Formats: sequence, C-alpha cells, structure tokens
Amino acid sequence: MPTGYQQQMPFGTAIAADGSVSFRLWAPAARHVELLWSAGPAQAEQAFSVHRANEGWHHLTLAQARAGDRYRYRIDEGLAVPDPASRFQPEDVHGPSQLIDPLAFDWGAAEAAWRGRPWHEAVLYELHVGTFSASGDYAGVERRLDHLLELGVTALELMPLADFPGQRNWGYDGALLYAPDACYGPPDALKRLIRAAHERGLMVLLDVVYNHFGPEGNYLHCYAPAFFHPDRHTPWGAAINLDGPQAQWVRAFFIQNALYWLEEYRFDGLRLDAVDRLIDTSQPDLLDELAARVQAGPGRERQIHLILENDHNDARRYERDSAGQPRHFTAQWNDDLHHALHHLLTGETDGPYQDFVSDSGTSADPSPEDLTTDLIARALTEGFAYQGEPSAFREGHRRGTASAHLPPAAMVNFLQNHDQAGNRAFGERLHQLIPREALDAAFALLLLAPSPPLLFMGEEFDAERPFLFFCDFGPELADAVREGRRREFARSAAFADPASRATIPDPNAPETFNRSCLDWRWLDHLVNPSIHAERPDGSQQRRFRACQRWLALRRARIAPLIPLILQGGEAVVFGRGRLSASWDTSDHYRLRLMANLNAEPAELPSTLEPPRRSALILDHRPDPESGTQPTTAAATMGKRQLAPWSVQWSIEAYRRTKCATSPSNQSPSDAMGQ
Repeated sequence: MPTGYQQQMPFGTAIAADGSVSFRLWAPAARHVELLWSAGPAQAEQAFSVHRANEGWHHLTLAQARAGDRYRYRIDEGLAVPDPASRFQPEDVHGPSQLIDPLAFDWGAAEAAWRGRPWHEAVLYELHVGTFSASGDYAGVERRLDHLLELGVTALELMPLADFPGQRNWGYDGALLYAPDACYGPPDALKRLIRAAHERGLMVLLDVVYNHFGPEGNYLHCYAPAFFHPDRHTPWGAAINLDGPQAQWVRAFFIQNALYWLEEYRFDGLRLDAVDRLIDTSQPDLLDELAARVQAGPGRERQIHLILENDHNDARRYERDSAGQPRHFTAQWNDDLHHALHHLLTGETDGPYQDFVSDSGTSADPSPEDLTTDLIARALTEGFAYQGEPSAFREGHRRGTASAHLPPAAMVNFLQNHDQAGNRAFGERLHQLIPREALDAAFALLLLAPSPPLLFMGEEFDAERPFLFFCDFGPELADAVREGRRREFARSAAFADPASRATIPDPNAPETFNRSCLDWRWLDHLVNPSIHAERPDGSQQRRFRACQRWLALRRARIAPLIPLILQGGEAVVFGRGRLSASWDTSDHYRLRLMANLNAEPAELPSTLEPPRRSALILDHRPDPESGTQPTTAAATMGKRQLAPWSVQWSIEAYRRTKCATSPSNQSPSDAMGQ
C-alpha cells in the first residue's frame, strides 16, 4: 500500500477518492478558459469549457482523467499554456503538463518515523544536480550519498529544481515553480533520492526563488497580470506583487509552493534566494507569513529549517524564543564573512569586495588596525560585518542591523558557493586562486567555527573543473544573455577591452555546461584502480581526508556546544589576518579560536594568553612535507608566537570576565566612519 504525501492546495490539480480530477486555475484576466486534455502524449487533445468562479478562479472536474494524462489551458480561444502549478513538465516549459498522483509513491514505513535533524548538527553541501554526476540526474546524486556521509556532511542543499527552459540552467530561471525539471528525472526519482538520503540520516534542503520568474516559459502575464507589480522591478524583470490588488492569491501561490516541497517531497528545509528583492509593505509580510505557515504545518511534526539569502542583513528574521528556537527563520547565508575572507586571501577588490578593503594594505603590515580582519572577526562572532554602516558597493547606503545578540547558529558560513564561483568570468575555485597553506587555514577556521559550515560541490576534493554560468535559452534570448554577461564584466579592469570580454565563456554553449561537471575519477580510481589508467596525484584525497578529519572533530567536540551558545562572541584583532575569538556556553565553557591567516609569523599581544595544552583540540600549522595534519600538541605550546597560516581551537572552563574588544580600541563601525 503506497504511503505517499500530498499538499492540499487551491492551485493545480487534485485527484479525488473516486478517481475524478479537479482542475483549478487562477486567471483573473481571462474571459474564457478551456481545458485541453489528452490521455497520453500520442493521444489527440479534447477541449472542455472551464467554469469561471469568483475572484478570478476557473474550475473543472473531469471523471475520465487519470495520473499520467497530459493537459493545458487555452486562454480566450487563443494561447495554450501549461498549468502554473504543474507538478511535472515532460516536454519542458512550453509543453503540456502531466497529471501526477502524489499519493502513488511508496515512501516506506521508515519515512513516517523521520523527524529530521537538529540544526546544530548541520554541515551543508550545496550541489547542482545536473553537474554533480556524469549522469546529471537524481540517481547520480543518490550514487554519491555514501561519499558525502563519509565526508561528514549532514545536509544536502539542492540548487533550484523548478522547471526552466532548455536542458541546462543553474535553476534561478524557473518558470513553473511546482514542477521539478524533467532533465533530472521524473518526480518519483527525486522522491527516491530524498528517501535514500533520509535512510542514511541526511537532511535535504531545496533552494527556491520567489523574487522573480525566469525570462522564458512563464505565461502568467497573459492571464494573471496581477502576479506582477506595475511600478516595481528587479534585476531579473518585473517584481512580484505582494501587497497590491489581488495580492492575497499571489502570496498564497508562493506560500503553498513552500509547503508543497516540504510536504509532498519531504524536504527538510528551504533556502529562499535573494529575499531582499521582495518588496512587501504588508503586515505580516510574505516572509513572516510563510515562516508561520511552515511552523504551523510540517514544522509541528519534523524539524524544518528555513534559510535566507538577504542582503539587507535584517537580524529580526533570525530572533530566537526563550527556548532558543527560531521565531521565524533558522539562519542566513553569511556573505559578509565570505567577502571579508575572500578579500583577505586573494586581495581582490572588485564588486562587493570593495566594502572589505583595509587601508593598512599588505600582509606584512604589523599594525593592529586592519579593517578587513576587524570585519572577519565581527562576522565570525556577531554574524553581520555590516550592521548599519554605509556600503561603498551600494553607493553609500547603510546596510544591516545589530546582530551580536544572535547565536552563531543563525549564520551559515562558507568559503565558496555557486555564486562565488559561477559569477566569476571563468568560474575558478578558491584553491586555484590562493596558496594551499592559506586554504588549509581557512578550512580549519570554517569547519570548526560554531556557525554551520557549507561546502560547495567538489570543494571537498579541490575540484579542478570550474563552475561556470550556463543556460539554454532560445536564439534571441541567448544572444542577449551572452552579451549582457560580458557587459557586466566591462567594469572590471581585467575586462576593459572587448577582446578580453570575448574570452568569457558563452553561457548557452553546451561546452560551458560540460566543463562545469565534476570529475570523480580520483574517487573511482581509489575504489577500483583498473577503472582509469591515469593515477590521480593524491591532492584530491589529501583535501578530502583533511575535511573529513575536521568534520569528525566538529561532530565530536563543537556540535554539542552549539545549542549552549546563546549569543554572539567576542574578538580581538592584532594585525592583518590575526585574530582571537571566543564564544561562551550557558554551562560555563568557552570555545576559543586563535588564528594567523598571514604568511608571516605573529606575536601574541600581552592581553592574550595562548591556550593551555589540555584545552587544545586543534593546532593546525602548515606541514610542507605531509600536508595538513591537525594535532592536539605542538612544539610551540607555551610560546607567544603563532606560525604563518596557523589555526588553534580550544575548549576550556571559564569564569565570567569581560574581554577587551581590540588592542586598538576601535570597532569596525568606527573604522568605517559610522
């Protein structure tokens, strides 16, 4: 007997107990709607007039319809369009929708007992289904689940799956938000992947996009123009109408979509993309209403985690209740920490990195006043680096709110993600931009910090292949996307002339997509050396083993502390890339970091004491012969000097005393001219 799950919603189709199917379309601008139905792709379509009801709704019940049938709607005797709440589009965004019975999939008895995992255990792994494996589908991801489990990952984060035009796309051009794209496999294959992940104790989160629709394949403007606000725009097109006339059904469309992924597909959480582009003056606004509906729905039975990408740095979204649980959203992607670390490690100053440039300049500068490191320390211990200060990248507008009261679990930290690689002209990964010892130190900092870490696919083995921006639009739109992307880079000195911009890969070329696919031969060779004649050089395995060791240490020593860290920590900066940070737990333990992210050794200031040997859980220093080896004892213990690119983590009992904020007695706000 199947044990499927179904989200009851006003949009789309529903199969009744007697087998009949109800079809529901919100089309307030349509005078007459017809259902074009066929019993299969080779069958002729039959037309049925759809009843027009109140508030722009159109309803029809069809007794002969069955799961697997195809259907679409004809608007005012003209354009035929797919269902905007279609559960599957086997012939892509312009084709008919397929009727899916969500109750037909057998999840098995074990799924009913799945309650998710607590957030303090989260180690996220972001991946793009199409480029993660050679097969480019859900089954390809499923085949690598044991690799991720062995690494120490506890949560997959899938880039958007909503149906997009063509066969290749990052997913942020979704046109039909309820239909997982057919190029990755049918809906049941996605459910099999999630079931397999849950059987291994892995959470699965989904990236969703509610701030715009893709530029091709969305027909809502033809029959439901109320979806869009006539006076507001985003960088990707018309803004969504969340607070104007008829907005209640627009809001319901997105809220129901979130519940749909969590209920029917059993996702353990969602990451909402670029919510700063949602303009909504309602009270409550869409985000608060969505969070409340999730908590009152699937959140009552399972641990559901809602993550935001939000350039506004709005700390209110992540407030905790008296029990330490999120009132609205679980966490935010911490772009501030990424940008500050990236500038420190690479020296790059283009785009958003300009907000993290220090006047002190070089790595050899002994001055303790270093804005870049101040901002790294602030983002590590308080969440946001920008908490109301003016941003040069945003033309001097102030950005952010105070966040030191939030626990570190309210931030997701990362060294790379799809944006930070793919929005580079050539998709380089961080290990291709900086020395190995610098990246080792950055990993030692990231993977043991109390905020949940996120790895981007391939990062755990220093993948050599880039992650490029790719898509598969029709000819006219393809030309516009290619030239538009190259114009974006014209502001960079490296691409000031047309000849250099012409070398930027064409997003629509199949080769651009192919170059972005991960190469797993290093791992396959370890399992079966006869598979590939060329022996891997060992660098991939070295990175994997280092990440694996640090994540095991995180699981054993750091994760149990995270629920007990109820607010931000404190930091001391004593030079460029040199900092100490600490977080206190409610049971009087202190997690402490000492880091020298610098190519020169560092002397500890007199205000700081080195960690005691018994408290040290990681003492990482570069080992030029054997590579990164975390240890718990060091020849330098008791001395006041930190080796280049060294990271120490310690845990010790403490008595409540107030730390100094900085040897320079200057906060980041002072340095930024607040």
